[in-house]
Amino acid sequence: MEAQIRSFLNYLRVEKGLSPNTIHAYRRDMAKFEVFATKQKLKVDQIERTHVVDFLRTLYLSKLDSRSVARHLVTLRHFFRFCFTEGVIREDPAINIQSPKFRQALPEFLSLQEVERLLQQPDISTTAGLRDKAMIELLYSTGLRVSELCGLKTSDLQMEVGCLRCIGKGNKERLVPVGRRALEAVQEYMRKSRPEILHERSSPYIFVSRTGKAINRIVFWKTLGDYGRKAGLRKGLTPHMLRHSFATHLLNRGADLRSVQMMLGHADISTTQIYTHVVEERLKQVYKAHHPRA
Repeated sequence: MEAQIRSFLNYLRVEKGLSPNTIHAYRRDMAKFEVFATKQKLKVDQIERTHVVDFLRTLYLSKLDSRSVARHLVTLRHFFRFCFTEGVIREDPAINIQSPKFRQALPEFLSLQEVERLLQQPDISTTAGLRDKAMIELLYSTGLRVSELCGLKTSDLQMEVGCLRCIGKGNKERLVPVGRRALEAVQEYMRKSRPEILHERSSPYIFVSRTGKAINRIVFWKTLGDYGRKAGLRKGLTPHMLRHSFATHLLNRGADLRSVQMMLGHADISTTQIYTHVVEERLKQVYKAHHPRA
């Protein structure tokens, strides 16, 4: 089992070109299944449909929600499909197992006023504050994933044309426009703060830490949460919430769904369509609040 999982993860990395974060998620899910199979004393070619169903049941018993169970099932489907293709198994035990049903939650986003309050929090008189302000401005302006933001290199940003090159999920490249205010914030950071942080060292990355390396996404996640609390936001702020805000605000102002899909780097437009539900829900709330016969 362990050898097959290792081969599977290597296949995802080399042939599928998945990101390190995605591969880590697959590895975590497969580690749980390996523990389950080891307790049952099962080899890969001995696993049947009932074993997979039993494993999913143990996930429910451990209080995982339907969305998380569905993710584990997707991981197992990919794993057993790989094993079948490689000739390790003769039948795929996960092929006809139905995914758990779950209600798709609407993404949380900030209002325009909340975004403005957030952007006022970093102290731009300090080196770190100037960097943080540029990162938040760029995140909201482009809708990047936090890993994409932290991995940006100086060669990716094209100041003169107002766009950046981004390597997203599946190692896919896309061009994303950057707003004027975000460009100004990044230019200010590059001119004043970045040289102070690097101390004559060189780095290919735009946003760097005191070690000269790209800023860690977990560190930025925590920093953003701190700014959110200072801004008095009613919900725990995450980088993905700014991504949701980017998409929702674009659609609220008349952007078409296909353009938003391209900027977010979604492979399937159905993923982007969740934001239309956000807009529809907001319109309903506005109607109920203001129409005399609502």
